[in-house]
Amino acid sequence: MPTSATDHLADNIKAIREIRGLLQQQIAKAAGIFRATWTNLESGAANPTLAVLVKVAAALEVRLDELLAPPPQPARFLRADELPTRQRGQVAIRKLLPEPLPNLDLERMTLPPGARMAGVPHTPGTREYLACEQGTVELAVAGERYTLAEGDVVIFRGDQRHAYFNPGKTTTIAYSAIAFAPRM
Repeated sequence: MPTSATDHLADNIKAIREIRGLLQQQIAKAAGIFRATWTNLESGAANPTLAVLVKVAAALEVRLDELLAPPPQPARFLRADELPTRQRGQVAIRKLLPEPLPNLDLERMTLPPGARMAGVPHTPGTREYLACEQGTVELAVAGERYTLAEGDVVIFRGDQRHAYFNPGKTTTIAYSAIAFAPRM
């Protein structure tokens, strides 16, 4: 596992070259350096000058800092307790994603029996989607009531007053997707 800038440089140069489908001889020629120098760069045995690194970056069509950065990971694993969580009264709300997506919020709500929670009206044009995964959840929105069983979904305008209630005797798990209106 790479730990130094030299290791990052070697791994990045090789990975980018391979992604481009080029042989060491081809890319070394494009960079204007000897193939042996390129081989040493990819093995981590080289101590290149700035001039060589600039040529390599230009040949690979990347910024210089990309050559020295830690390689991107193919995946990122997060445990449930690493995701942002908040409590609103008796209801536990956990974000489903670690970072925000533009104009979208995804949350998991855990409602113990009898728990109630008022929703927050959003800007006009916002749409909300409520899906019941486990138990029963009652949604009150714009003077109407909807009782969702497992697998049911309600789509509603998110700019209205709304509230959630677990009328059952077991814990309810529901998911909320909020598609915010684009900002003008």
